[in-house]
Amino acid sequence: MPFRNCFARTFKAAVVLREAPPYSGVYGLSNARGWIYVGETDDIRARLLALLEEPGAFTANGAATGFSFELSSPDERVARQRQIILEFHPPGNGGSRSTRKEY
Repeated sequence: MPFRNCFARTFKAAVVLREAPPYSGVYGLSNARGWIYVGETDDIRARLLALLEEPGAFTANGAATGFSFELSSPDERVARQRQIILEFHPPGNGGSRSTRKEY
């Protein structure tokens, strides 16, 4: 499982506002095929909302339909992001292997 205490949430503004915290951590965007991007940020909620507003930023053609996150200190989150990317090879992070994993 890539994210601690993971469960899929719908990648829509109302859900992000309700579920995503304004704290430091790692987040992942997904669709029915698997993880498509993993990022890290000082403010999970603000970053996810910004991605929803960016034309073509994983939302074009319904690419990202879900998200997950975990809280992580600023000192640990880059290493955690790399760990998840190495495990799942999301295409948005330059991964070339299949992203189909159970989550």
